[in-house]
Amino acid sequence: MVAADKKYRVIGTSPIRPDGVDKVTGRANYAADINLPGMLYARLKCAPHAHAIIKKIDVSKALALPGVKAVVTSADFNTTDEVVGSGFMAQNRRFLVGNFMAVDKVLFYGHPVAAVAASSPHIAEDALDLIEVEYEVLQPVMDAMSAIAPDAPILHSHLRTAEPAGAASGEADESGQLEVEMIGSSNKPTNVATHLQMVLGDVEEGFKQADIILEDEFRTGTVHQGYIEPHSGTASWNPDGSIVVYSSSQGVFAGVRDTVANILDLPVSKVRAVPMEIGGGFGAKIRIYCEPVAAMLAKKAGHPVKLSMTREEVIKASGPAAGTVIRVKIGAKNDGTLVAGQMQLFFEGGAFPGAPVGGGMNVSFAPYDIPNIKMDGYDICINRPRNAAYRAPGAPAPTFAIESLIDELARRIDVDPMDLRLKNAAKEGTRRPNGTRLTLAGNVEVMEAMKASPHYRSELTGANRGRGVAIGFWGAGSGAHSVNANLNNDGTVTLNTAAMDIGGLRAVEAQVMAEVLEIPYEDVNPRYVDTYSIGYTGITGGSGTASGISASVYNAATEIKGRLIERAAKIWEVEKDTVTFGPGPMLSGPADADGKPRTITIKQIASGQAGTGGFISGHTDIGGATGAPTYSGHIVDVEVDPDTGKVTVLRYTVVSDVGNALHPAYVEGQMQGAAVQGIGMGLTEEYFYDKEGTLRNSSLLDYRIPTALDAPMVDTIIVEVPHPGHPLGVRGVGEASITPPLGAIANAIHDAVGLRIQSMPVTPRHLLEALMDRDESAGNAK
Repeated sequence: MVAADKKYRVIGTSPIRPDGVDKVTGRANYAADINLPGMLYARLKCAPHAHAIIKKIDVSKALALPGVKAVVTSADFNTTDEVVGSGFMAQNRRFLVGNFMAVDKVLFYGHPVAAVAASSPHIAEDALDLIEVEYEVLQPVMDAMSAIAPDAPILHSHLRTAEPAGAASGEADESGQLEVEMIGSSNKPTNVATHLQMVLGDVEEGFKQADIILEDEFRTGTVHQGYIEPHSGTASWNPDGSIVVYSSSQGVFAGVRDTVANILDLPVSKVRAVPMEIGGGFGAKIRIYCEPVAAMLAKKAGHPVKLSMTREEVIKASGPAAGTVIRVKIGAKNDGTLVAGQMQLFFEGGAFPGAPVGGGMNVSFAPYDIPNIKMDGYDICINRPRNAAYRAPGAPAPTFAIESLIDELARRIDVDPMDLRLKNAAKEGTRRPNGTRLTLAGNVEVMEAMKASPHYRSELTGANRGRGVAIGFWGAGSGAHSVNANLNNDGTVTLNTAAMDIGGLRAVEAQVMAEVLEIPYEDVNPRYVDTYSIGYTGITGGSGTASGISASVYNAATEIKGRLIERAAKIWEVEKDTVTFGPGPMLSGPADADGKPRTITIKQIASGQAGTGGFISGHTDIGGATGAPTYSGHIVDVEVDPDTGKVTVLRYTVVSDVGNALHPAYVEGQMQGAAVQGIGMGLTEEYFYDKEGTLRNSSLLDYRIPTALDAPMVDTIIVEVPHPGHPLGVRGVGEASITPPLGAIANAIHDAVGLRIQSMPVTPRHLLEALMDRDESAGNAK
């Protein structure tokens, strides 16, 4: 660990998580564990086509089956083109509903077209076969470049491209690789939902100054987040027209309450969202799929309804990460100084707009100080499920492309790849492509720690073995997180929040409260509550939740600390500025009339708080912490089998600046988990669609998430450059750590066999074909 100067008692240790025992013993309740009196069970009718007009749906036979209580289709929902919601959750009603229930057209294989609620899951399953759907099958468009072709099938006839102000539509860019006019204009039907642009300096002038210009095209495939718990939601209506929703979500307010209210045309005060334990999400459980369907079925049936997706439905009909095509170009001086960068990003948003193009552009080139940059990003609709977030959404693909060319530049000028990166490293004050200046961050410290690490300094020997490095960035947020903390009579603290705990938030909350109040960690009881029981809380995501919630807890704990000082002063009848808060936990005051020092413990104040001025609590609605830039660097060694194309990861090291590691064991877990997910993205995971758009690997048997046999031990180096915009210096960790793996793996493969990887995942089949093509080309050249 490259540690910051700090002296804490609880922060920086790794205690057992408060919810750990319940989870390992099976006592914890997840969304699918809900059972309500009179509850019905729902199942989804999914389309067998990737693109088709729904001519007719006949549900009469299903409704006639004994035990079936209700059937819903999109006709039961408001599907106007009105935009509802706010902020990043704002979206067109037709698209909002269409994401979980097909409206007029089926837009991806597995798209739900109806749902059934019955007295048992078996009856509901039988009823699905009785629903008759008449389709007019259309040609699907399955990738970004096909979708922007002039004769491409159009998914949404009313969709027009949202262009940036001043975009040079119709003009060729400097590289000559892309003409905006090929995308289409904003006044005719298109599959391009959005065109974004970022410009810094003068990219044309920058390339004129360059001695070396490198450019290439890179592709990444559709990948799923692979969370263990499938989506599940249960809805129950009350006589007053309000509804209670139980579900697994990363955002109980914006994700569930507000979205359900928008879909059902209800005020948010009529929706009570109850969070259950969440079995993984990685961003994908910000969007919801089951809750609105369960709610509408419950309304029609007059009974509570639970809808749980199967694993196959999760993979084929919930939101994966976008496939991409990235065209990148960099210019440099002969000494390696970067002078220009240009990129075009084509993101496959799936059936509806919403690909994380902005996120991808925001991280691109961020590790480097490049004075002239131009980026154009495109959100493109294709016949696949609509994207959901996946840990640093939009970031891994452009990082893969850029880091590949940085590696190529280092080889071209024969410079150590880390020395080249350090030479061009972005520092505090560097202007970023989005116009902001980089605040204090650990980019240089991460690079230096990588270069000094035992891994990087070690010798790698053996045939077909190689080492690669890459640097990634994520602009972590913070957000609003409401906290209520109550001091109990026994001196313990009950801490209520609504931030969904995926990776150990409750432990962090307890640590911060215990640190500020100087009480034992075990004396803090953190729990999360429903939307009727606490103030607004943002989603768990963006690598900002631990930052935001720890700042809120810090403020609430500080409020309690101040009230304890006031209470001690009142008891002693002295001025509060004469009371000090010290270890013990104990408060000290001026000497009494006999000259004896005054002391009182928190437990003593707590036991008598009712009779000395009332009960003590602390409350915060927003902690006030700002977002923070976060950097991560990866070093990976691989071995390539030239006869099979199999890539074996031999050694892996992750270096990340986390600001201040509140719980080092969980920080390491985030870093290691991101690396393994990156290995999956790079080597094994892909959606395999046939030419009709049918997904052929919608199970975890065929969709190859890395196992323990595929992943090595992952070493971690924690760098701590405290963030000045947080009371404890906290930055994010999970998302910056998933941006470099693709680039590092690709660079390692090039080092091993001299082949520049341009498409990921590089499965054994793909790599073997590439090696054979290269060898054939070399033979022909001779």
